[in-house]
Amino acid sequence: MQHFPIFMAVAGRRIVLSGGGDAAMAKLRLLMKTEARLTVVAADITPEIERWAAQGKLRVIRRAMDKGDTICAALFYAANEDAAEDARVAAIAHAEGALVNIVDNLHDSQFITPAIVDRDPVTVAIGTEGAAPVLARAIKADIEARLPQSLGILARIGKTFRHAVEVLPMGRRRRDFWADFYFNAGPKAFGDKGAAGVIPTLETLLDAHIAATQKAGHVDLVGAGPGDPELLTLKARNALDKADVVIHDRLVTPEILELARREAIIIDAGKEGFGASMAQSDIDALIVAHAQDGHHVVRLKAGDPTVFGRLDEEIAALESADISYQVIPGITAASAAVANIGQSLTKRGRNSAVRLITGHDTKGYADHDWRALAQSGEVAAIYMGKKSARFIQGRLLMHGADPCTPVTIIENVSRADQRIIATTLADMEPTMTQANLTGPAITFLGLAPRDAAAYANQRKEFA
Repeated sequence: MQHFPIFMAVAGRRIVLSGGGDAAMAKLRLLMKTEARLTVVAADITPEIERWAAQGKLRVIRRAMDKGDTICAALFYAANEDAAEDARVAAIAHAEGALVNIVDNLHDSQFITPAIVDRDPVTVAIGTEGAAPVLARAIKADIEARLPQSLGILARIGKTFRHAVEVLPMGRRRRDFWADFYFNAGPKAFGDKGAAGVIPTLETLLDAHIAATQKAGHVDLVGAGPGDPELLTLKARNALDKADVVIHDRLVTPEILELARREAIIIDAGKEGFGASMAQSDIDALIVAHAQDGHHVVRLKAGDPTVFGRLDEEIAALESADISYQVIPGITAASAAVANIGQSLTKRGRNSAVRLITGHDTKGYADHDWRALAQSGEVAAIYMGKKSARFIQGRLLMHGADPCTPVTIIENVSRADQRIIATTLADMEPTMTQANLTGPAITFLGLAPRDAAAYANQRKEFA
């Protein structure tokens, strides 16, 4: 992010604009929505700018800009539609301490003006750092359609009532009140009686929320998928949006954690095979403790919580504490990974079943029905198999598996740094060691990429 988005206080402050043509008018239409004191400096101005000046919306200095014109200005816009003149006036503004924007010159501008959705005081700013203005306009149109015109009025009235709502404790109860107002009671009151009906509704609603007993805590056991935020389910996104506390495992990506509310408490409860870990009993206790405090807790697990996620232990702890919960499934790594090699987990005439197995469990390397897995046509997805690769390879070969059985390793499934490594059972080790895998990996026994290179290129073309 090269431009940090902020909202600058401009009420009563000077904003100066050099230029009097179409580019200047486009900026002024936006700037006149503010409470700033606007000054236009230009020898020639359009009739529309003349009209705005006559209406007292701005002041016009009818000459070319000179030193002293931007003294005490908070912002300055160079909109002369002439590169040399814009550079000249920008230098003056720089010297006099104003932040400078040169229209259609991202490189020399100190700030940029985003596309804005105006529901004053609710303002949505959309920026693409100059890379895609058309995209910014499309996003603006979409948001415009979603936000009702009454939203600004409700927000202004709600702002005057904020001090009264401080009687509710910070956190979930206060957030529930405002959600009830903005998405339920407020729009209904405004639709029935207009602005006059909103304050009485706020007072009645606050009394109801004060009298209500505190809601019991709740836990969502959520699958975060393999790493790509776009593979999250809508239900998972909604849970993250409501969460007071997010307790996540080591493999949940930062991009997914970014989707949680800014006010949420984020707790890393990472567990690593054969490495430093938080004990499962401590994780169970942590989930229960936050839920008993009345929080909405999201226990966020990479992939799907029902697949090698120790879900049953967490459910047992919640049931023992009489805490409500729901399981929100996610896309498990096997499903995402097999899609990325252009294959199917099952195929008519090849295999009518697929095994999801783990390379190690709580007791160490996990044993399986090796004789059945070694048969021709079998397909297995091996989770947590990096450190146990030689053990699995040896067991399969010992039980008669064909050394030429295809093996595919996918590291960082669905992420930008995903790697696909094709080999055979005979070369499974040392291939995995030589690959120097540092991210989470899943191994497919019995599946080869469908022309992995071509398939990867095809995915890039349509991404």
